[in-house]
Amino acid sequence: MALLCHHDCVIHLANMTSAGEKQHYALALIKSLFSHLPDDFHIGLLYDIGCQLEQSCRKWGYLGPFLPRISFAISVFHAFGHQWACQLIYHPWK
Repeated sequence: MALLCHHDCVIHLANMTSAGEKQHYALALIKSLFSHLPDDFHIGLLYDIGCQLEQSCRKWGYLGPFLPRISFAISVFHAFGHQWACQLIYHPWK
């Protein structure tokens, strides 16, 4: 799994040792990113299951101090596979 900038340059990589998209890989990459950013930076996070990741973060307190500084979105391709309410909130054009 990789964390890329908006120019598609690799910032961090995580070696996925189990099948499927597990949230702990994304959480580790995001935490690593924020360790290198100033305290006032806000990021836009485009992730296939960003809606589920944000809900987990809010429910379980993951990424606690960083959560207010993240805007979650899902890619346009994946947005149309999600429920209408999810598309309204997480579609990057909305």
